[in-house]
Amino acid sequence: MPTTDKDLDAEALYRELLGQVRAGLDGVQDAAIVGIHSGGAWLAERLARDLDLTSRLGSIDVSFYRDDYARKGLHPDVKPTHIRFPVDGATVVLVDDVLQTGRTVRAAINVLFDYGRPSCIRLAALADRGGRELPVAPDYVGLRTTLEAGQSLSLQRLESGHLSLTIEQDNGDPEQ
Repeated sequence: MPTTDKDLDAEALYRELLGQVRAGLDGVQDAAIVGIHSGGAWLAERLARDLDLTSRLGSIDVSFYRDDYARKGLHPDVKPTHIRFPVDGATVVLVDDVLQTGRTVRAAINVLFDYGRPSCIRLAALADRGGRELPVAPDYVGLRTTLEAGQSLSLQRLESGHLSLTIEQDNGDPEQ
């Protein structure tokens, strides 16, 4: 189904995602939220605040874990990974902004396991645009959509803190 401007209301999609994550974590004792830089980290910050999990919030950069690192080299905007809670035994909600091939998520799981062994990893994505190359599926998702060839979804955080989701012409990288 083609995506319309109404579908791209990032704040409405966030509220949908928040409701799903809240319900999914109901009764979970050792929950934590980890966002993938940069859009997933923005979403994770808001989820942690809205779910009262700010002490169990982390962020990761997957640049060094990508399977295409040797081909692409170091991304000029590498961010530090911050995980300041015990990962062992935790139920971790891994947050990405746009899910496509699954390669970024695979890299993020590798990063998490460098910090410990979670009891469970659940995946939350603001948008799932399909095109999977790995067996990865979100547990929580705001929007499932398909785009035309050569298009990508881009999440921005405005100065006000609000989120904006737009369709852009793809830069040739299926999953940044």
